[in-house]
Amino acid sequence: MVKKNNRVLLGLSGGVDSTAAALLLKEKGFDVTGYYFDVTGKNREGLKEAEETAKQLEIELITEDVSEEFSSKIIKYFCNEYMNGRTPNPCIMCNPEIKFRKLLQKADERNIFHIATGHYSRIFFDRKNDAYFVRKGANLKKDQSYMLYRLGQNVLSRVIFPLGEFSDKEQIRNIVKEKKIKNADKKDSQEICFISGDYKSYIKKMGYIPEKGVFKDKKGNILGENEGIINYTVGQRKGLGIALGKPAFVVKIDPDENSVTLGEDKDLLKKEVIFEDCFFAADNPENYEDVPLKIKIRYSASEADGYIKVYDKKIIATFKNAQRAMTPGQSAVFYHEDIVIGGGIIK
Repeated sequence: MVKKNNRVLLGLSGGVDSTAAALLLKEKGFDVTGYYFDVTGKNREGLKEAEETAKQLEIELITEDVSEEFSSKIIKYFCNEYMNGRTPNPCIMCNPEIKFRKLLQKADERNIFHIATGHYSRIFFDRKNDAYFVRKGANLKKDQSYMLYRLGQNVLSRVIFPLGEFSDKEQIRNIVKEKKIKNADKKDSQEICFISGDYKSYIKKMGYIPEKGVFKDKKGNILGENEGIINYTVGQRKGLGIALGKPAFVVKIDPDENSVTLGEDKDLLKKEVIFEDCFFAADNPENYEDVPLKIKIRYSASEADGYIKVYDKKIIATFKNAQRAMTPGQSAVFYHEDIVIGGGIIK
């Protein structure tokens, strides 16, 4: 095990956030090494940007092609989820499986104790539980704690999020501008990092060919033909390719029948939901049974009041108010105040 020291391995993409993180770490006296990993094995532009940024920052840069691992663990998961009628969260799975695991691995190889990224989140150490937790970033508009709920103690005890205490993105850009780093005005990336274009075309390009199926109503009556279940997600209204003379929403997707059930908006409202493949930072979900929590059912959703009950490896959450379009495959994250205690996959 690497002993604690002032060395830090920073995930450096060449974007504004990771650049500002490097500058802040250097300012605090850390010996910073950059780490750029390519998930496609073909991102020459990204590699060039990371190299230029590292040169301007005057730090060493480690580069690695992780495309083989990324393909087997993330791309396969992504495509299979859609083929099974679910809506995946590739970033949530990539964080523990690729990004932070590789950061720790490379840090250990170099005798570097700390790892860091440009995420807008913070770390909280709970002395009572002797455990580390992800905490919301001060910038609630940019907060990324939802994406980090599956990180374990091995990561949380060593990671630094230098941007976590900043409440304004412009502050971050100004840090980079002041040092005259070229990427200060670079736009934030909004897309899935390994996809250019729409996800449906990408899945087909990867060799997953969906078969056409049927649209049904709640009673099981056939309404028409669907284009294959990868084209739909629970809650969807637009782009269904079927006219019923009234608003229709996807309320259920059945991969075994290759069917998509359509209903009304009210059919999407539920007060109770089952989660599977749950993960808790301190591995103690029972401690939070019947404790008032805030639950976020997707990254873009507002938090909702609710409670959880633990049943073996599954958790049932009951919401104070019914929630709309709880989508199988998406993650729900549980917050106690502004601390992430854990989360799970909506079943």
